[in-house]
Amino acid sequence: MVVRIWRKLRRALILLFLAQFAYIVLLKWIDPPITITQLTNWVQGHGLRRDYVDREAISPYMKLAVMASEDQLFPDHNGFDIKSIQKALQHNKKKPKRVRGASTISQQVAKNVFLWQGRSWVRKGLEVYFTFMIELVWGKERILEVYLNVAEMGTGIFGAEAAAQAYFKKPAKKLSRSEAAMIAACLPNPKKYKVKPLSKYVERRYPWIVNQMYNLEGDEDIELLLGRTKKK
Repeated sequence: MVVRIWRKLRRALILLFLAQFAYIVLLKWIDPPITITQLTNWVQGHGLRRDYVDREAISPYMKLAVMASEDQLFPDHNGFDIKSIQKALQHNKKKPKRVRGASTISQQVAKNVFLWQGRSWVRKGLEVYFTFMIELVWGKERILEVYLNVAEMGTGIFGAEAAAQAYFKKPAKKLSRSEAAMIAACLPNPKKYKVKPLSKYVERRYPWIVNQMYNLEGDEDIELLLGRTKKK
């Protein structure tokens, strides 16, 4: 009896693994139909505005802004910024009521596409797995493209295209440097930090992001992700 149950459980686990792996591979070429975060926002009455677009339809400034704001080592790491994680852990031990995150863009994509919001150890463990897998299967260009399509950029607003239309009445491809920086500035808490009307936090932070964008420009790996140079 026990052996039979174990065999069924093992078979179910294998099928589950194959199904999620196939889904990861499939999403390398197609956009996620809907994420748990998007569905939760809609159920809670925040609405759901999104419009997935190809990477070529997103301004290089928008790509640069999110890297400058969220993950400046994005082209170089394997999905995890170990030094930032260590600093965050030290900070959180000292100030447990003011928890600081250290998620890379890859980790945020893993969480936003495959998982749910929260800080449980189970979710964090799954986040590590999915981060590793998308780094392995998708690569940096696809991870950045998906991030710019699924990240929440305002209350019920998901992705650069929806944000550009909502805030500046233009497509994401035509966002200026400062407009992209404003959108990127809201990412830590898009429901709280408003782009329109401009909240004090975004007003204070976006000039810093603009300066960081200038600092990152010219880096070979950054320029490759911006689509300004081609692979050799």
